Amino acid sequence: MHKIIEDLNWRYATKKFDPTLKLSEEQLEIIMESLRLTASSFGLQAYKIFLIENPELRRELTAASYGQTPVSDASHLFIFCANTKVSEEDVSAYMSLISQERNVPSDNLQGFANGIQNSVNNMSSEQLISWTTKQTYIALGQLMNTCAALRVDCLPMEGFDSFKYDQILGLETQNLTATLVCPVGFRHKEDASQHKKKVRKARELFFEFK
Repeated sequence: MHKIIEDLNWRYATKKFDPTLKLSEEQLEIIMESLRLTASSFGLQAYKIFLIENPELRRELTAASYGQTPVSDASHLFIFCANTKVSEEDVSAYMSLISQERNVPSDNLQGFANGIQNSVNNMSSEQLISWTTKQTYIALGQLMNTCAALRVDCLPMEGFDSFKYDQILGLETQNLTATLVCPVGFRHKEDASQHKKKVRKARELFFEFK
């Protein structure tokens, strides 16, 4: 069996974390770098990821997550926050970064910049948030796969009060909104979910060739 398949079979949505077990610095660095390298539309990375370690803040966020204890018990809490606006300054900063990293004159990037800006300008505010939110789901998938490869557990979550998260973290002033939450750490030996057989559709029902 290929290691990728082994990793995916090993992974499950961990319901109970061992609060005494913490990620090593190396594990955290690998996870963070894999997220930084995640694909995004235009490569713009129109979202931000918060890593919450502060116990008091974690307790406050647990209450805003309907009391789900993984939010406070896991080693780290990753919060994916989508941009609610994409400004000309954001696009300009991205062009400057491309120019710097690829040693390309800024003038050569003007067409690309205009294409991004035109695309953004043609979206309603609701469409823009939908677009940036989708980017966070791509990053979440990367996080889950990286964790599985490292034998680190995680729990992807949509079950939280995004309005309260935004308030607690002061996201509105940063033109951000919380879209996904993912506690990351190590399964508790008492977590019964780890012993359940993975249930997925059969291939013939899941794939269709044309």
